[in-house]
Amino acid sequence: MADFVLPAPTEPPRRLGILAGGGGLPGCVAAAAMASGRNVFVIGLEGFADPEVLLPYCHEFIRMGAAGRIIAALHAHRCQDLVMIGPVRRPSLLDMRPDAGGVAILARIGRAAFAGDDGLLAAVVRVLGEQGFRVLGAHEILTGLLAPGGLLSHTAPDAQAMADMRRGICVARALGGVDVGQGCVVQQGIVLAVEAAEGTDAMLARCRDLARTGPGGVLVKLVKPGQDRRADLPTVGVGTIRAAQAAGLRGIAFEAGATLLIDRAATIAEADTRGMFLWGLDPGSLT
Repeated sequence: MADFVLPAPTEPPRRLGILAGGGGLPGCVAAAAMASGRNVFVIGLEGFADPEVLLPYCHEFIRMGAAGRIIAALHAHRCQDLVMIGPVRRPSLLDMRPDAGGVAILARIGRAAFAGDDGLLAAVVRVLGEQGFRVLGAHEILTGLLAPGGLLSHTAPDAQAMADMRRGICVARALGGVDVGQGCVVQQGIVLAVEAAEGTDAMLARCRDLARTGPGGVLVKLVKPGQDRRADLPTVGVGTIRAAQAAGLRGIAFEAGATLLIDRAATIAEADTRGMFLWGLDPGSLT
């Protein structure tokens, strides 16, 4: 008779903390984590996180400068893993009004606090690790959210649009190389706008008065060279489609496997309805 062996005990899922900026993605991450059996605790950054999005989940609102209070709250709720998700606007040090813990954390971040967004986020990830947290990317919770490669829409880019994509890749790489932004708009070979601190939507709004006559331009979004992909991946959704069309563009190209495509079916349907193209690109294949 075979010996009976008890199955090895399984560890409970690690508790997830979410540092929530604006938009609906923090809620999507929380819902996906809970569906997988995780408990979640959300810290909504005051002035950025949407109360309606966080309402269904255990949460607390804390201002960004109160980093000591944020860390204490995460530990109090026994969070082991962390996801940082949702756009925020970087405040000045005067606006932050750091608490005692925040001053200590800023000291640990050091000169990166005055660097570009990616340099700052990399330093924040490092400091959070020193505090005992494992920082995850949103795509590790929202599995299947990373955009695939190739044409996703019915409308396809023509030769001019492909040329604009190639130009946009070069520009976006240059921007990312100096940690400025992730995207740009190119029309007929002319760079209409580049993304900096204002974000994609504000950049697209500026393009409305810059568009030339003739075929519309293309929005190109890439991750920065060497970017830590656990924070601030490029994001494309229904709102991006609408803002791009309002700016006179005819398509969006984004880095495949490195862009969060929010509500894929609805986003593709929106592009098809508006006659725009969506292209998941491999930057190396077009340059």
